[in-house]
Amino acid sequence: MSMLHMSQAGSSYQLDIHIYDAYFGYDWNMLLLLSLEMDVYLQGVNIYVGKKLSSILEDDDFVLQGNHSARKLLEKLDDYLCDVEPVLDDAELKQFGNDRVKKWLVDLQDALYMADDFLDELSTKAATATPRDPGNSSPWSHSVDSTIEDNGVNVIEKIVGTLEFLVGRKDKLGLINSAKLDTSWRIPSTSLVVSSDIFGRDEDKENIIKLLLDDTYDAESPVTVIPIVGMGGIGKTTLAQLVYNDTKVVAKFETRAWVYVAENSDPDNVTRTIAGEIDFPPCNMDNFDSLQTDLKMKLTGKTFLVVLDDVWHDQRETWEDFLKPFRYGSNGSKILLTTRSEKVASVFATNNLHYRLSLLLEEDCWSVFLKHSSISTNSKQYTTLEPIGRKIIEKCKGLPLAVKTLGGLLLNKYYEGDWENIFESEIWELSENDSKIVPALRVSYHYLPSHLKRCFVYCSLYPEDYEFDKDELILLWMTEDLLQAKGNNRLENIGCAYFDELVARSFFQPSSTNKKLFVMHDLIHDLAIFIAGKFHFHLNEWENLHMIDSKTRHLLVTEYKGSFHLFQEAYNRAVHMRTFLDLSVFDSFQSIDIESNPWLLQQRLRVLSFYSFTIESLPDSIGELIHLRYLNLSHTPIVALSESICKLYNLQTLKLRNCTKLEMLPSCMHDLVNLRHLDTRGASCLKEMPKKMSKLKHLNFLSYYIVGAQEENGIRELGTLDNLDGSFCISKLENVKNSGEALEAKMGNKKHITL
Repeated sequence: MSMLHMSQAGSSYQLDIHIYDAYFGYDWNMLLLLSLEMDVYLQGVNIYVGKKLSSILEDDDFVLQGNHSARKLLEKLDDYLCDVEPVLDDAELKQFGNDRVKKWLVDLQDALYMADDFLDELSTKAATATPRDPGNSSPWSHSVDSTIEDNGVNVIEKIVGTLEFLVGRKDKLGLINSAKLDTSWRIPSTSLVVSSDIFGRDEDKENIIKLLLDDTYDAESPVTVIPIVGMGGIGKTTLAQLVYNDTKVVAKFETRAWVYVAENSDPDNVTRTIAGEIDFPPCNMDNFDSLQTDLKMKLTGKTFLVVLDDVWHDQRETWEDFLKPFRYGSNGSKILLTTRSEKVASVFATNNLHYRLSLLLEEDCWSVFLKHSSISTNSKQYTTLEPIGRKIIEKCKGLPLAVKTLGGLLLNKYYEGDWENIFESEIWELSENDSKIVPALRVSYHYLPSHLKRCFVYCSLYPEDYEFDKDELILLWMTEDLLQAKGNNRLENIGCAYFDELVARSFFQPSSTNKKLFVMHDLIHDLAIFIAGKFHFHLNEWENLHMIDSKTRHLLVTEYKGSFHLFQEAYNRAVHMRTFLDLSVFDSFQSIDIESNPWLLQQRLRVLSFYSFTIESLPDSIGELIHLRYLNLSHTPIVALSESICKLYNLQTLKLRNCTKLEMLPSCMHDLVNLRHLDTRGASCLKEMPKKMSKLKHLNFLSYYIVGAQEENGIRELGTLDNLDGSFCISKLENVKNSGEALEAKMGNKKHITL
């Protein structure tokens, strides 16, 4: 029988598999329960430990032999995770104003990262092990008898000890169960507006008014719903107030009602409020049917305008019932709603009626800033303060709420130093009492589903104003198990849905220079950076090296301003690093000999990008990076890939784009059973594909297939690869011997291939 021996060397765990004769039954159910309990949301990262064990939990007979102390520790770990989970929402909210809570969350997330790495290694070793006793009658997939030796126990002891301490601290920090978002700072909107305070919305105002005055209506309902959609703080409510009070609109509608919905989206309350607005005093009935009947009577035969301001929830069935009384109004009646979510808007109206509000132009922002800072263009200070003020509004990137808030902070302040302080300070250094920018955007983040929070926070790794590619980001999300598998739906499709949802909620927006790429507004980017905290680090200034430590899991480099020695110091400080990305805009160091610099291959790496590095080969030690899921060697002069790459059981993405000197792929690539993305575009010297590519059943993207002369790398190897998606090129078709071989490629089954 088998036993998993674990030893700890430095910061990595080493597992050696041995076969033993004695059988001990240790139920995997307890470990599965542990893995499920670790599926908790924490600071934008959800550790999917359960998925790590999926390959070894497929069979009910799959068992693990463990000593008594190890089992007790795992049970304790499970208990402590259950203890902290209920207070995570409260801790997440309080971290914005309480440094001790922020540190508590950081320490907790660090412990979960450690546990995740440990179980990932355990499950990988179990999944890749093979029985060494040919006489063993029980298949390895049906029974594994394993135990965690002393050093492995020490690892768990450290994690459990940290969690025990953190559980003890939660009460002292005043953390409570099931906290709700504190929105006490948010003043409910009203229909009143001072039009002289508004700049840059004249065209938007006229466009909405035209829609409201249009008597065209759907045959199925006399009422038309017009959603105004945009990110938090962009001015949706202000625009709605402008049109609501316009003289032409007032004259058009017999009755009007303004309702601030926000979190209080209960149909009873909203219906009661509208009825009260139309005919005071408000209805006191509690029965929803009675409320709806009352509202129906008040709307029947009237042309009405109802504004639903700040709608968050997207339950279609709930809103369909809510809207029934409005069908009895006269033709031309309108409902105008404001929302941050395209999904909410789609519940109420077809896409062609959505009015997406854009950011303000710079000069309009300057007008808003002057209004709220009360600086006159005729004052003697204006000449000195204008250059600083324009730099301040530039940081706001067209977001009116940010401009108003920062202008308000400088109200009646004429000293140049005050303005410089606002410009130089980070937005997060402003106190909650002084700034509404942080909580305004935080509301949008709070209402994200937990799986989208994790994906959004991962994007903090990108530098400010970086234009990122949708498909590339989805590949990176997969490396951290941020995509929740659903039935037969491919991970790539799930990632696409997540991405589109974040676009719909205004967290991402199309680039103004390239519509195929996306960017984050600077303040949204700042929010992601704050929540990511110590775990994500963007290295572009070498004087910040001291900020990198063992908690840094994701490292991005965009600019080299120092020596190779400084780069090595930064790299080595992040001893538990999961992600290393290089996005530098110019060539990296002239040449890197990885054989002479083994520190570049850290054991816990999941994402490793040597994009454009001057690398000609990889050492055999690359095969020891058992956590690795993403390897990018694009634009390198690499000549050959080590066969040890084929040991990377978890590898999902291998990028070899424009590797113009690469002639052969490793012969055992068929062992990369989890490979999903193989990009060899521009690798013009490749001669043929490796044998048995048909075993890569999860392959979703294969840019290029070179038909080989032998049966094992011929055209028929494509027959089982039905998940291929996107563009696809086949070369050396002269190696196809007959039509029978061509038919075995089953190209007709590849429904996702695009021409």
